[in-house]
Amino acid sequence: MKRYNPKEIEPKWQKIWEDEKIYQVKEGPNKPKKYVLEYFPYPSGAAMHVGHVRNYTIGDVVSRHARMRQYNVLHPMGWDAFGLPAENYAIKSGIDPAEAIKINTKKFKQQLMQMGFGYDWSREIDSTDPNYYKWTQWFFTLLFKKGLAYQKESLQWWCPNDKTVLANEQVEAGKCWRCGSEVEKKSLKQWFFKITDYADRLLGDLDDLDWSEAIKTMQRNWIGRSVGAEINFEIDGSKKHLNVFTTRPDTLHGATFMVLAPEHPLVEDITTPEHKARVNLYVKNSLTKSDIERQETEHDKTGVFTGAYTVNPTNNKKIPIWVADYVLMGYGTGAIMAVPAHDERDFEFAKKFKLPIVPVIRPLSSRSESIDCFVGEGLMINSGKYNGKSSSETREKITAELTDKKLGSEKVNYKIRDWLISRQRYWGSPIPIIHCPKDGAVAVPEDQLPVLLPKLKDFEPSGDGRSPLARISEFVNTTCPKCGGPAERETDTMDGFACSSWYFLRFADPHNDQKPFDRSKAEYWLPVDDYIGGAEHAVMHLLYARFWTKVMFDEGLINFTEPFTTLRNHGMILAPDGQKMSKSKNNTIEPDGLIETGYGADAVRIMELFIGPWNQAANWSMEGLGGAYRFLNRVWEIVRVYQDSAKADPLSENNKEYDDRPIWLAAHTAIARVSEDLSVMGFNTAIARLMEYVNELYKLRVNHWMFADSGKDAWKFAIENLLKLLAPIAPHVTEELWHELGHKESVHLSDWPVHDGQYLIKDTVIVVVQVNGKLRGQLELPLNSSEEEVVMAATQHDKIKPYIEGNKSIKVIYVPNRLVNLVTS
Repeated sequence: MKRYNPKEIEPKWQKIWEDEKIYQVKEGPNKPKKYVLEYFPYPSGAAMHVGHVRNYTIGDVVSRHARMRQYNVLHPMGWDAFGLPAENYAIKSGIDPAEAIKINTKKFKQQLMQMGFGYDWSREIDSTDPNYYKWTQWFFTLLFKKGLAYQKESLQWWCPNDKTVLANEQVEAGKCWRCGSEVEKKSLKQWFFKITDYADRLLGDLDDLDWSEAIKTMQRNWIGRSVGAEINFEIDGSKKHLNVFTTRPDTLHGATFMVLAPEHPLVEDITTPEHKARVNLYVKNSLTKSDIERQETEHDKTGVFTGAYTVNPTNNKKIPIWVADYVLMGYGTGAIMAVPAHDERDFEFAKKFKLPIVPVIRPLSSRSESIDCFVGEGLMINSGKYNGKSSSETREKITAELTDKKLGSEKVNYKIRDWLISRQRYWGSPIPIIHCPKDGAVAVPEDQLPVLLPKLKDFEPSGDGRSPLARISEFVNTTCPKCGGPAERETDTMDGFACSSWYFLRFADPHNDQKPFDRSKAEYWLPVDDYIGGAEHAVMHLLYARFWTKVMFDEGLINFTEPFTTLRNHGMILAPDGQKMSKSKNNTIEPDGLIETGYGADAVRIMELFIGPWNQAANWSMEGLGGAYRFLNRVWEIVRVYQDSAKADPLSENNKEYDDRPIWLAAHTAIARVSEDLSVMGFNTAIARLMEYVNELYKLRVNHWMFADSGKDAWKFAIENLLKLLAPIAPHVTEELWHELGHKESVHLSDWPVHDGQYLIKDTVIVVVQVNGKLRGQLELPLNSSEEEVVMAATQHDKIKPYIEGNKSIKVIYVPNRLVNLVTS
């Protein structure tokens, strides 16, 4: 018998699939469509390890299963290749980043093909290809013309190691998300996308998405919508005013101090001379912390008094003004009225610095005026004419009163900030803007796109806040598209997230050189039905992609407002010792080596899915990989034995009739269970069902000999559907065996099997046997056995006999198919 040899089988079928282009698709009205997409991969120098493989294996199984269920499946692949890793590698090695990406992409693609993933490679795209980033630039100009892209000078996070600015989302615990260096604040002129204009829609549309609640909650918290009032406070002894946003204007009488964010422009103006040195030092130290770090509940409250006071508009009392880093300049107005009796952070701050705590709301269930922090609704106290009224009613009345007096107004506020898009680095899409002394910032006309990224020998950023492109005079110096006068090109490049904010649309029409995509093709394939990846892009990429999609909808480019209908966040594959895999730890396991040692891609795929639920983390196990390989050998053997039996002449002693119902039952049960598991992405349980099925076939092989004439139809059905059920998970071995059985078309283009319910009805039941009401045994009997048959079987059973011996009179209580109770006299 020919042995199972993945090294021979897998390259053979990968070549045939590529040559025959069986995964290429086009729009068609005869089948429902299914768009399956994994996160746009970055082709790093480390290539792909088994942690990455899980992501792509999940997508491949989902797409193959859908294709066999007669969906028109789009499953594309491409490369998100701009960004710091390639540029830093170029600086370190002296290799042009374009060349480095070409090498890495080739390696990554080779690994993906080696795993047997069924991608439509005719649609492959690369974000560093001018034919692609031309349209990224086109979208930038669209946003610019709509007033959604703008430039302003402001304090930004600066990474001294990578020598570029970072978005708020890219600073983690005061460090750069890429290199881990401590970041600092720097005042620079930067480009922003006005994502805040879409905050309400980004928030509201989350409700209709089939995403995990954890991811949706992270997005809601990042958007941070809140309704309240903006109140205008006079600063004592000054003509200046302090505007404060609060969600609880009903607590205004309880405000005992004010707090400014360290970055607030009034800090410099209102701080008195005797407090200047302490305030300046505090501000300097605060600017080294990220917004997320400053907002942590465990963060120890720190602050410093400015020496200045403001006036409470409700009672004209003077209130001290402090500076504290738990207040963010990016939220509201960058200042708060502190009500320590009714806000936990203010309460902690007041206790630490011994500031007054005045309760103005008491719970409905209490008459106490305790100074403990109470954050709920209740009745007003210590609030003048509002005493005794409900806090919710008071909130509306105080807001209305402030509005009438022009001391405030109702306001909706958001935590989300506009998206900082510009980067002072070389390896990115150039921003298509020309700066003219006469006309200001002017978008590059469409017929002049793309603005090509020039080749450089020196990629090292200068550290002065300007991109290396600023050193190339022939790139910088140009003419204004409006007036024709001398002008300069923008030298910042775009954040890499710009390219990944629309790539899913380009896959629908990747070769279009007249526009980013044809609307009819985009509307046929989009939205993406299953978007698969880790949870690392919960805020940035997903939020930005949703924003760009909504802008395109508003422009009439598409007819949908959300890009990803269903989001699948898979669990991480860890090293065998439970650590995260990384090149720096030297603990990565690459699929190449596992395939080369003889386990094969199919065994790796099974291990990726069988290791545990797809959405939970799991440790890699070489023992488990060996088990997957042994399972495939058992599949190989049972199919080859069947194949040999089908060719053989039946022997006379095997011509007797066999009951083939057990074979049909095993096959239809497997079809029903595996189909149900795959429909809910229960990959590990589907594989377990298949293992049970193969074990059952081995038992039936002995009891219902394959060489017998009777049962041949059942065995053909059982074996062929075993291959179909396993095909999405282990595509190579199933394709080989499918063709060995004489089929001409690919198993991956065959129909998914459908079970027949009549075979799932059991023909035996377990009947409980009691003697005088006590359980004494169980019997497996034919379904719907008569009372007489059941009693006879019970009384003859070895375990029951001792309890009824010597009793001539036995009363029988019988519940059909469930229970018999033998009552002795």
